[in-house]
Parts: sequence; structure tokens; C-alpha cells
Amino acid sequence: MPLHALSAPAPALRSVLTALGSPSAVRGSRAPLALRTAQGPLRPELPLPAYEMVRVAPDGTGRADASAAVAPRTRLTGWRFLLADGGTDGESGHGSAFVGTAEAVPTADGWTFGQFRQGPYVLSTVRALRQAEVLPTPYQPRLLSVPELYMLTLWLHADIGGDPHDGVPDPADLLIPLAPAPPGIAPHTAHRVDTLLPALTRRLGSAAAPARGADPGTAPLLRTPA
Repeated sequence: MPLHALSAPAPALRSVLTALGSPSAVRGSRAPLALRTAQGPLRPELPLPAYEMVRVAPDGTGRADASAAVAPRTRLTGWRFLLADGGTDGESGHGSAFVGTAEAVPTADGWTFGQFRQGPYVLSTVRALRQAEVLPTPYQPRLLSVPELYMLTLWLHADIGGDPHDGVPDPADLLIPLAPAPPGIAPHTAHRVDTLLPALTRRLGSAAAPARGADPGTAPLLRTPA
């Protein structure tokens, strides 16, 4: 069943195109290596609204009951575009290889370019989109990160016409964890939200518990978004 992908806001796309047109942004020393060594022009494709799960459990500790665990709090953080290298042939089915991502972020003055990225989540996103395209039910694709677990998922929202500013996962929505996934979470397997979130709260609870003999004042470093 085809995915019902949303179109990115025009200002968001323009901000990414402007960044791609800047040699210092794409070829400069701070740009990801995959972008600096691209063989052809880079094209933004497959835009996805990106969200961050800012609360898995109500108290932030992972010790929530089942009813609360299926009502996480999320927020829209931007639109992420996959960057296709027009000078290569890839296995993505889109005629070229995907070498990175570009993100547009909302500000008080509108959409602006955020950053370029590279890494394993690029191809993991493509793989998850392929998986979703053959599911029997139509979905609206989104990205959802869980910073507390260094985790990124493809969020398949059942409301295919839903407003991207509505960032609340429905219990029947599907999440496909992208590889690499946290230990104990199967990557590239579709999980219902109401099934996966209890596993995440348990994972957070174990991560928050100090190991025997560890300094109880030392907190785990689980705050970097995917």
C-alpha cells in the first residue's frame, strides 16, 4: 500500500535548497564527509516531519503504568530530507544513492536550515520506508526520535491526512526502530505503539537504575537526539 507522505512546507524546502547551493555549507570542512565527496549534485528527496519524544513516562523515570505509557508527549522538531547524490547509482530505487540528510527547523521567524547529517540512519530510513510501502494498511510516514535511548524510529501514523503539528502517536500507530537500535529493541520490525512503549519505559527504568557499586550521583548520558 503506498505511503501517504506529506509535502514539506515550501519555506522549509527553500531553506535546504539554499544551504545546498552554498559551497561553504556543502563542501566546507564542517560538512559531513559523505557530502563533501559526493560525485554529483545533491537533491533533497523524501521529506519527513521529524519529532522528538520528550516524555515516554509522565515522571520521566520510566516507571509509569500501562495507560500512561501509551500517551507520550512529543514535539515537531523539523523536516528531514534525504539527500540523493545525483552522480551515483544507488540501491534505493530512486536512481541514486542517499548519502546524508538535511534538516529544516522551525523558528520564531519561520523555517530555517538546521544541519546536514550522515551515518547509518540514512540507509536505515530508506530500508524502513521500503518495509512500510508493502504493508496492507496506508500510513503517513514520520520520524520519531527517543533521545533518552539514542533511538530513531519510522513512525507510521494511521491518520493519513493528519496535521503534522499533531505530534501524538495513536496506540494503533506503528513504530519501526531504525538500525542501530538500543539493546533489546528489534530494529526494522514494526511494533504497535501500545506494545513498544511499555518496552521503552522498562528500558528507561533499567537505564536509570544505578549499577551495583556505581556512584549514585552519576547520571547516564542519554540526552543527545538522534
